Amino acid sequence: MNYPNIAQGHLGSGGGGGGGGFNRLPQWSVEETREFLAIRAELDEAFMETRRNKLLWNVVSSKMREKGFHRTPEQCKSKWKNLVTRYKGSEAMMESNTRSFTFHEEVKSIYTKRMRRLLLRRTSSSIGGGGDVGDDEKKRWSGGDKDGLLGDVLREFMERQLEREGKWREAAEEREEERRVREVEWREEMEALMRERAEMDRTWWEREEERRAKVEARAERRHALIMALLTRIIDKYDTS
Repeated sequence: MNYPNIAQGHLGSGGGGGGGGFNRLPQWSVEETREFLAIRAELDEAFMETRRNKLLWNVVSSKMREKGFHRTPEQCKSKWKNLVTRYKGSEAMMESNTRSFTFHEEVKSIYTKRMRRLLLRRTSSSIGGGGDVGDDEKKRWSGGDKDGLLGDVLREFMERQLEREGKWREAAEEREEERRVREVEWREEMEALMRERAEMDRTWWEREEERRAKVEARAERRHALIMALLTRIIDKYDTS
């Protein structure tokens, strides 16, 4: 397979002039998405052989621009992830629900061809290197039952994907449960602190009321003594 020249011609310059950047479109049309999937399918083998695929997304963006659709490499990468997520979701559901995903067949075709390439490599390397390939598998492959063998590989692939997603959901549920437990504990601690604060306030007000009552009682006794003393003095002067 001939891959495009990543280092040179296909990266593009983004158009002439200072304002020749990408025009961000609010939504992907059906036609644009189909063109995008066709380009992504063409480069899928290169994507599988390259871990750091930033340059490949630049190629995809450049090819989209040649088709008249201006999308950044980041937008293309995000769109692919979204399509793969929707495809896996439709595969995990009943077959009738795959109709709700418009591009199910296009994405499935990419994965099918990818699995076929992996299967070819696996079979050729095993047979050529004297590896362990079962007689039944050799017969199915040499006898033309490639679709059945490919179906087995695809089912195994989807089962592993579903298993990983199930483990991810379990881990997410565990984290959510831990968060809920911590939140409940935090609320209980806050309620305990509020009750303690309320009890402290109540105790302070009771002591304050008691102190005020004592102060008022002392003031009344002092006033009574002063009035009694004044009365004696007045009576003494009156009698004299």
